[in-house]
Parts: sequence; structure tokens; C-alpha cells
Amino acid sequence: MWCPEGLDEVEAELLGPSEELKDRDVLEIGAGAAQCSRWLVAQGARPVALDLSHRQLQHALRIGGPFPLVCADAAALPFADGSFDLACSAYGALPFVADPRLVLREVRRVLRPGGRFVFSVTHPIRWAFPDEPGPEGLSVSASYFDRTPYVEQDDEGLAVYVEHHRTLGDRVRDVVTSGFRLVDLIEPEWPDWNTSEWGGWSPLRGHLIPGTAIFVCERD
Repeated sequence: MWCPEGLDEVEAELLGPSEELKDRDVLEIGAGAAQCSRWLVAQGARPVALDLSHRQLQHALRIGGPFPLVCADAAALPFADGSFDLACSAYGALPFVADPRLVLREVRRVLRPGGRFVFSVTHPIRWAFPDEPGPEGLSVSASYFDRTPYVEQDDEGLAVYVEHHRTLGDRVRDVVTSGFRLVDLIEPEWPDWNTSEWGGWSPLRGHLIPGTAIFVCERD
């Protein structure tokens, strides 16, 4: 699943036709509990699940799966050049680094020629609205062009959560200047069957403004 809207890879085939995933080497970046890697294994692929959070990878280990778990920084991937056919990231790593080009260049390095990288992030327009699922989340409250990071701090003033805002144009330039070709940019519409609310996502908001942006990129 690429996003709270419910876009399923089985339906979207952003990584390519499911039958072509067999025996492909795939890197999942910002894997969390490695849900995507477990799906990829079921398709016959050979995934590697990478995350900076040791605790998240402990959850992945507890759930289980016949694939490697790697604790590492996405901006310094511990793999040789050209190690993977595909890479994917569903809301992982890229929103949480100040310079996403560092991650993109590393992903390009470890992909083989023609390799594809698909990643989803919060749609940049969401930064202009309150993070509320109801009517209060429908009025613009901030500048879309304000790139100040969102930061949550603990009682001692230490940052415990940081998410960086980049405009849609910033994201496109990041992709292109990092050596990728942008194949597609998907803004999933909210489907009628999805009645869930999660954080600032809801049917009310989802039918009016996009919540997710998915970038499909390929290296030469």
C-alpha cells in the first residue's frame, strides 16, 4: 500500500507488472516493520529492508520474513554500486532528511542501469492546511512556500520528530538533479470505498485536496 488513500501496488503496478518482480533485487528504504518487503517476497522478489530505526527493525524481526534487515542511513547506503533492480519507499526516509538529494543520489548509485525508484511522501499542499481530518482542516493556515521544518520536541527541548517541507517543484528538481528521469507523478484520489480517518487524512479532505504524491523515477 503506497498511501493512506489506499492505492495498492497490485492495482497500480508502479514497480512494474507483478509477474515481472520475480527474482528481482529490491531495496525498501525507510522500511519500518518491512510490510512492503514481505509483499515483495510473496511476488518472488529478493528484497532488502533498510531503516535507520533499530526499534522499527526489531518489529520487522519479530513479525518475520525471509529477507535481510539492515540498520543504516539512507544517505549512506552500505551497498555496492548497481546492487539492485528496483527501490521503493512508502513514506520512508525522504520526508525526514534536510537534503533529500543525498538519499536520491545514493539510491541512484545502488540501482542498476534502467533501475526504477518509486517513493511516496505527504503531498506538499498539505503543509498549507491544518493537520485535521474535519472541516477545520479545509482552510489555509500557512504559506505553501514556507519551508520551515515541522519539529516536535520532548520536555528537555530535544527534537524527537522532524519532517521537512518541500514544494512540488522542489521535489521534481531533487529527482532530476540527482540523475533520475521522472517517469510519472501520481496524486491518488480518495476512493469511495475508503471510509477511514488517520491523522489528517479523511474522506472529507481526500475528496477535495491531495494527501499523497508518488514519484516514479528511473535511472539511465
